[in-house]
Amino acid sequence: MNGADTAFVMICSALVLVMTPGLAIFYGGLTHSKNVLSTMMHSFFLMGLASVIWLVYGYSLSFGPDVGGVIGNLSYFMGNGVGAAVKEGLTIPHSVFMMFQAMFVIITPALISGAFAERMKFSSFVVFMVAWITLVYAPVCHWVWGDGWLAKIGCLDFAGGLVVHLNCGVAALVSALVVGKRKGYGARAFIPHNLTLTLLGVGLLWFGWFGFNAGSRLAADGVAANAFMVTHMAAAMGALTWVFAEWILREKPTTLGLASGAVAGLGSITPASGYVGPGAALIIGGVAGVICYMAVLSKERLGYDDSLDVVGIHGVGGVWGTLATGLFASKLINDSGNDGLFYGNPSLLWTQFIGVAATIAYCLIVTLVILYIIKAVMGLRVTEEEENAGVDTSAHGEVGYNF
Repeated sequence: MNGADTAFVMICSALVLVMTPGLAIFYGGLTHSKNVLSTMMHSFFLMGLASVIWLVYGYSLSFGPDVGGVIGNLSYFMGNGVGAAVKEGLTIPHSVFMMFQAMFVIITPALISGAFAERMKFSSFVVFMVAWITLVYAPVCHWVWGDGWLAKIGCLDFAGGLVVHLNCGVAALVSALVVGKRKGYGARAFIPHNLTLTLLGVGLLWFGWFGFNAGSRLAADGVAANAFMVTHMAAAMGALTWVFAEWILREKPTTLGLASGAVAGLGSITPASGYVGPGAALIIGGVAGVICYMAVLSKERLGYDDSLDVVGIHGVGGVWGTLATGLFASKLINDSGNDGLFYGNPSLLWTQFIGVAATIAYCLIVTLVILYIIKAVMGLRVTEEEENAGVDTSAHGEVGYNF
């Protein structure tokens, strides 16, 4: 056991946990005031629900001994065998590794909730999240990080481009389509009620993302230091390019654009952060700011109501970042990774594409099945009267602001 590595990963775990309240604040500010609590409730509730699922069986399905390259077995059911002893292949206690990964399973489904904010029944939300974590997150996590088939073919995802961002982006698109549009969408503007909250939230996300990416090295070393650096630079460049793009197209640079661009840069650098240098980080973040902005502008023409732009930012950013890893990865940065196209190995780009295609196909199909079953059995949406009154009051009997 290495004390420095252990302390580092414990601190990074706390940083990643902070991201979920940060996401709640970020999302909460983007909704109507009558839905701010219900929107924030999604993220905070998952801090409880996803954590319990993770301990009982989620961690075992994700990181238990491999079964056919597809899923882990239940060797770690209820935390069995996860204790203070060092996890094989690492220098930290098994329990610390499990808790670090627990923070990822909390925030990933919380990200999805932005797609159906302001209109999903809370009971349906709970059932959907239990099923999605079990049937989508755990298998994809095992494929990539748990010695599953994508890991075996050499697919690189340092901190969650496939497992977190693309996974949640695809689920968000399916959710937005199946749940349907908000009442009045397309006929009137849906304006964020409190952008100061949103900016506070993105600040917490940016802060926590250092733990998200640097901590994924699971050791306090040079690769973690590189991930720390490129994470910040990609976020900075993503914020700038999004702002300049909307300044050119809309003639006004906005705080919402700044916040969205930073998150686009952060999401896109996530899979590449342990494998690319600072120059590549500027390219990855800069491209992310532009293409994610274009994706968000396209959603009305494509006919879906993704309330808080999960698809355009996390889905598109996850695809770009994963493929960019196949372009810019270098063993000079991390000798346990691989060289990408620009370092003489075009095969890595193909491997990354397989990872993207497999994640999209699996997540799309299973999420679609889960949602249609829930829709048939218990319904997905609040009633029209409840939506008009606000989900805060109808679902939770509370209001965010009592003037």
